[in-house]
Amino acid sequence: MEINDFVKNFAEQFDETAPEEFKSDTNFRDLEEWSSFNALSIIAMVDEAYSVKITGDDIINSHTIQDIFNLVKERSK
Repeated sequence: MEINDFVKNFAEQFDETAPEEFKSDTNFRDLEEWSSFNALSIIAMVDEAYSVKITGDDIINSHTIQDIFNLVKERSK
């Protein structure tokens, strides 16, 4: 699993935010488009693409895309 692929998959969960705005250190909750719908989409994407379960609390306790990536990487072992 590579961070660049994860960032791309993460960015695909957003309709209005340009893909180039997404970097590993992006604080996703600061994005204008951020909503609970995006959180659910990310939870579903992680489950489908990486076969890893994350929760709403995991999203709440994360700040950057890198934080989510690290969590997914740790749980995929």
